[in-house]
Amino acid sequence: MPTIPDLRVAAWRKSSYSNNAGGECVEVADNLPGIVPVRDSKNPDGPVLIFPNDSWSTFIASLKKKAGM
Repeated sequence: MPTIPDLRVAAWRKSSYSNNAGGECVEVADNLPGIVPVRDSKNPDGPVLIFPNDSWSTFIASLKKKAGM
């Protein structure tokens, strides 16, 4: 059974594409070894999605490629 990471030590940051207009925002914590937790910034006590580092990196790289970055 996988262990549940202690997210109390997560250093959350908002997406650089988020704005302060109350729109859809995500936060990620990239200070935990091997994983990247993701949550809704409007609901910080709500559910958290946890991705392995390599899966998150692949996801971000595909978004950048699609955006032509």
